[in-house]
Amino acid sequence: MFDITFSTVNLEGNYMSKYILQMKGIVKEFSSQRVLNDVTLNIERGEIHALCGENGAGKSTLMKILSGAYPYGEYAGDIIIEGKIQKFHNTKEAANAGIEIIYQELEIVPTLTVGENIFLGREPVDKGIINENKIFSESLAVLKRLNIDLNPATVVENLGVGMKQMVVIAKSLARNPKVLILDEPSAALTDTETEILLGIIKELSRNGVACVYISHRLEEVLAIAHNITVIRDGVTISTNKKADMTKKILIKDMVGRELSDQFIKTENEIGDTVFKVENLSVNDLLTGKPILKNITFNVKRGEIVALAGLMGAGRTEIAMAVMGMLPGEQSGSVFIKGRKIINRNPSCAIKNGIGIVVEDRKDKGLILDMDIKNNMTLSSLKEMSRYGVIKQNEIVKRTREYVKKLNIKTFNLEIGVGRLSGGNQQKVVFAKALMTSPGILILDEPTRGIDVGAKHEIYMIMNELVKQGVSIIMISSELPEVLAMADRIYVLSQGRITGEIDGQSASQETIMHYATMEE
Repeated sequence: MFDITFSTVNLEGNYMSKYILQMKGIVKEFSSQRVLNDVTLNIERGEIHALCGENGAGKSTLMKILSGAYPYGEYAGDIIIEGKIQKFHNTKEAANAGIEIIYQELEIVPTLTVGENIFLGREPVDKGIINENKIFSESLAVLKRLNIDLNPATVVENLGVGMKQMVVIAKSLARNPKVLILDEPSAALTDTETEILLGIIKELSRNGVACVYISHRLEEVLAIAHNITVIRDGVTISTNKKADMTKKILIKDMVGRELSDQFIKTENEIGDTVFKVENLSVNDLLTGKPILKNITFNVKRGEIVALAGLMGAGRTEIAMAVMGMLPGEQSGSVFIKGRKIINRNPSCAIKNGIGIVVEDRKDKGLILDMDIKNNMTLSSLKEMSRYGVIKQNEIVKRTREYVKKLNIKTFNLEIGVGRLSGGNQQKVVFAKALMTSPGILILDEPTRGIDVGAKHEIYMIMNELVKQGVSIIMISSELPEVLAMADRIYVLSQGRITGEIDGQSASQETIMHYATMEE
């Protein structure tokens, strides 16, 4: 059980209610662009409250206001905690009032131990010296409360993504929060790790911690939330009990219309084989251990071929090897229209007609401080240059063309791409790849971390591309997505292809059978 105590505030001039947290009439603008308009949120003690909406709806902005990242004075409206109006000027003041936020990009120091991360910035000190024994014992106590079997002395960089997420949660819980905000906490987790995470959140709820849960995985939302608030275009659309919600109603509230079918795969004429990989093997440079083992597959003109499998099966490694991005001792051959090619680096791959939308858009796909137009045109500058001089007018023209074509929501091409929502960032990465006019396009987790409406748009883009004759290699961890969009599926396990399945006859059971095959 958690040793969390709460005080009841009864002050004149403040709100009195049953809610531990209220946000009333929140308004926020950026450069005269209103992004939140009279948003309201009410959460009781111990409640798991899901906050849903498309990318760009205003969810993250609202939570940044709550957590003090946007200080009092930069927004209108009231934040009320236990009946008392709060005026946070920074994140420290919000934390002191009991607000903790866990972002999708984990805030963690990999070279420190688990215990040092949990107490980072508030280390117990004894006579001017950090008390390492106290860090260890108190960290161990927090981890035990969460039923996490982890040694506080373990260096964090040696942990997997799932355990790193647990460390961040433990760090927040060590502060005894009243409200815990989780922003896409399961985006990079396996199904097993997600199940553990949801169990921890339910336990926190039972012990009085209110949780704001933000996720594009609507099945998770419907499984864990007590109440669900939907924001669309900066406005509160609805707040309902989970029992009154269905996935269909939730999607309609989020996008403002019914999506009759979330996955739309159009019929398309598939041509001859245009891309082929034969006996591709890669060994790790340091250990010599095999990463990929005799990988052979092909893709036809206008076809969507999916690479499926569990995390660590080797799907992304195939994409990196094809693009010349995977270090290691490599053998095997790659052919485009029967011609053998060698991609020593991504530039070679692009010249040979291969484009890629990478898995980690923020780390490898975008330069977040750079503006939209320069991010979008980064891989195709040669086509927009003359005698080595970049034609700025052409950059603006092409960027506007793709902003319109991909329905990217922005009011300025020169704002930093880091200020866009996740779905719009993903579309910029798509545009960047499409500007190179690829014949073969690799999509590595193309819809991860984006909302249902943006996913729908991505699927429509894919359909249009294959209609134009582009061949797509799609890597996805979402089996419904694989089953709906792929013409053929190659399944991987432990760095090798274990099965090839026709898209029309495939099932989740068949894919999982091949994905769990041992050597």
